This record gives sequence, structure tokens and C-alpha cells, in this order.
Amino acid sequence: MKEKKRTYFVDIDGTIFKYRKFETYKTTDAKVIIDSKMFLQQVRDQGHMIVLTTARPESLREHTKHELSLNNIPYNQLVMGIERGPRYLINDLDPNKPGERAIAINITRDSGIKS
Repeated sequence: MKEKKRTYFVDIDGTIFKYRKFETYKTTDAKVIIDSKMFLQQVRDQGHMIVLTTARPESLREHTKHELSLNNIPYNQLVMGIERGPRYLINDLDPNKPGERAIAINITRDSGIKS
């Protein structure tokens, strides 16, 4: 049986780019966290979906897309303007298939995603 593709929901600031305050986005360059970029490239190469999430306001969408493009960060969708508080992923369990369908991974800010 063919394994189903996964969807990765990945925060941008502090996870893909070193954390910066909103007011500095347009006056400072994004610094890529290399381990995270390599992880996302691997995920993309395996055919999985990448949904980037950020609390950045919608008014920074074009700027954010430019930073992602400039740094060759792969993604399928970009969700802007989410709250800064805890994020919850809720999914159903298939009674006919074992295994969790919602998995959460917390990393230390600016430490990168390890494969």
C-alpha cells in the first residue's frame, strides 16, 4: 500500500528565519536557519505538502513571499495573520488505520528543524 503524503504546517519566524520583531522586517534581512531550509527541501523532494504559517499581518504578504523566494524556501501555501498564542492541530483518527493523524513538534526558537 502506497504511503499517503504528509502535510507540514511550519511557522516562519524563529523556525525558518531567525526571529525578528515585526517592525524590523522591512529594514533587516531575513537570516535563514540552514537546518530548517534543508529539512523543507527534503520534505518537498519527497512530495509532501508544506503550509507556512505566520502571525505576520496580511499587509506583509508580498514582502514575506519575496523573502521566501529570495532564500529559496519551498512551500505550497502561505497562511498569514494567525494569532501569536499557542497553535492547535486537530484531526480525526481513521478507525481502520493505525497511527496518529495530528502530530505536534515544538522546537527552541532559532534552533532549526532537525531531520
